[in-house]
Amino acid sequence: MRILHISTRLILGGSQENTVLSCEGQARLGHEVHLAFGPIYGPEGSLLERVENFNDRGTIHTHVVPNLVREIHPIKDRRALRELRELIERLKPDLVHTHSSKAGILGRWASWSVRPRPAVIHTIHGPPFMPIEGNPLHRLKVRALNYAYTLAERSAASHCHTIVSVADAMTREFLRRRIGTPEQYVTVRSGMEIEPYLTPTLRPDGTPETRENVRAALGLKPDDFVIGTVARLAQHKGHDDLLDALANDLHAHPNWKLLWVGDGWWRDRLLRKASALHISHTLTHPRPMPPSQLLLTGLVPPERIPGLLRAMDLLVHPSYREGLPRTVPQALLSNVPVVAYDCDGTGEVCRDMETGRLVKTGDVAALGNAIRRMAEHPDERRAMAERGQAMCLREFSAQKMVDDLERVYAKALQLARD
Repeated sequence: MRILHISTRLILGGSQENTVLSCEGQARLGHEVHLAFGPIYGPEGSLLERVENFNDRGTIHTHVVPNLVREIHPIKDRRALRELRELIERLKPDLVHTHSSKAGILGRWASWSVRPRPAVIHTIHGPPFMPIEGNPLHRLKVRALNYAYTLAERSAASHCHTIVSVADAMTREFLRRRIGTPEQYVTVRSGMEIEPYLTPTLRPDGTPETRENVRAALGLKPDDFVIGTVARLAQHKGHDDLLDALANDLHAHPNWKLLWVGDGWWRDRLLRKASALHISHTLTHPRPMPPSQLLLTGLVPPERIPGLLRAMDLLVHPSYREGLPRTVPQALLSNVPVVAYDCDGTGEVCRDMETGRLVKTGDVAALGNAIRRMAEHPDERRAMAERGQAMCLREFSAQKMVDDLERVYAKALQLARD
């Protein structure tokens, strides 16, 4: 089968990792796999090198779509639609699988317009709809943007055979907005490579990425209580809330450390806020720095994430906008418990008092209380992490995702033929 995946940007991120793992798994099964995406730019990093270096019993063919950009841009969007249509007409794929909102809308429109029409599938990795907040003018702007996305998603849903959700919450949200029909939706968990989270990998010098070794490399002491995040330093990821929730605790407990894994456009403003709250901060590279309560790794390659998670005592994910955040099952696979906002599909993995603590989105006081409770009850933390690890082993392997997609594809191909 010839499969074309379309994603907006091939940066380091959950939806992109999901897409690349799907491509790799399908190439290993013998499918002819193509991956199209827009220009890669910014501080978020790139997965392109991994895709280009893939040679495990197959090849992933890459195609850059010059005008496929993340922001709404009427001129570039019209050009990208034409570029995608021309690519699909040239490749003649049996199936087109779109990812992310912009690529999902344009890719579905383009696919539906060609003949013979391929089977068309879209995955909802996260909602395109922004939280309504801020001053009245900003709220009005966000409402208008959300309405525009809703109309576009409704149209795109009528131009595809199947819609895959990474979380049941995504299906409920889209159906609530009258996007698609219930029969179109199926949930497929966002799979990941599980083994690195279970067993420490080796550094180039042969040193294993154990909890103790990673913490020592970061300049952390054995008795430090490490509260970590793995997320882009960007709007709606909740780093502001974490600083507000824990400023007093960080002052009262010098051994409490924040470990922020990732980089992004909001780094400078977040560091200014940390300084205003008298929270010391340092970058962790190129060598351990003097003691600080906020450690920033900057952009790190994906293979370092398991070791950095293993170094944490608690993962906190206070995001306002998610599909099903991959960092939550990754932490649980690493035997690290979680505190998270009850946002979209997060609660399907971070189950309150079972695998972690789930807090009402935006409730900064409750976020702080949940973190303090976890700090005070280590046995409770360990039990939650163990239950979470067992659950994620069952539900979040990349192989299970690829196998589930094979069944989804077979049904979509039949629908396209009918």
